[in-house]
Amino acid sequence: MRPLDFLTSIKMKLGACISAAVAVTVLVVSLGAGAGMSPVASALVAGALSLGLVQILARGMTSPLREMAGAAAAMARGDYDRRVTDSSRDEVGELARAFNAMSTQLAEVDRLRRDLVATVSHELRTPICALQAGLENLVDGVQAPDSETLRTMLRQVERLGGLVSQLLTLSRLEAGAVPLQRRPFDLGSLLEDVAAESRLHAGHVEVAVDVAHPPPVVDGDPERLHQVVANLVDNAVRFSPPGARVELRARRLPGDRPGFAVVEVCDEGPGISEDERQRVFERFYRADVPRS
Repeated sequence: MRPLDFLTSIKMKLGACISAAVAVTVLVVSLGAGAGMSPVASALVAGALSLGLVQILARGMTSPLREMAGAAAAMARGDYDRRVTDSSRDEVGELARAFNAMSTQLAEVDRLRRDLVATVSHELRTPICALQAGLENLVDGVQAPDSETLRTMLRQVERLGGLVSQLLTLSRLEAGAVPLQRRPFDLGSLLEDVAAESRLHAGHVEVAVDVAHPPPVVDGDPERLHQVVANLVDNAVRFSPPGARVELRARRLPGDRPGFAVVEVCDEGPGISEDERQRVFERFYRADVPRS
């Protein structure tokens, strides 16, 4: 706690410093006159004491700024763990609290970015290693270049292309370069298309569609919605045990709200804990969900 932290304005703190300096000067001059000191000596003593008092009080006013300068320099080096003292109630204290909040957010974004890089590297390495192993087997003559082998390698190449396409789309979305192409469309047909694509790689997981009749017609961007639902279904299939069922549901919103509907992706996977559900829409966030 610094001496003037209880004051709520820099103006009040400056006024307090000036008032304290004037009070010390008057007190020293009065005492000096009573003790027989010369006016010059009294003025020098009063000036020295006033200057020392102002330095003590002003140091508490400017120390958060010095701390922020040091923390900003640390951030430039990649250290987001530095925090500044924010006990003051004035404008500098508000700035310090905002600075600490920014530091916390930057640290979280940096952690999520590193997690994303690690995840993307792992996702890219898997098809690359499979493709490399297949090509080495072909070159060494261990495996014949039959249609099944080539189809397997083609699937790995397509998976790589899909990952790269998703990264490019993410980059465009971050830059705001993907405008929505809104139009009315049949939500049931969209979910049927997503389910048909998902069944190609769902393995032993059943993918079903349950849409109210007549199917809802909604107003939106079908391509972007297709991408969102496909990602949800892909995650549901990935974390579902063999023999499980993933169901896509769609229904109109109750009441007079034409063009709006509710889409649900229901699965039998392990789910997401209550603590992490509030964070699933954060950028780069990946829940710690064990595979079944």
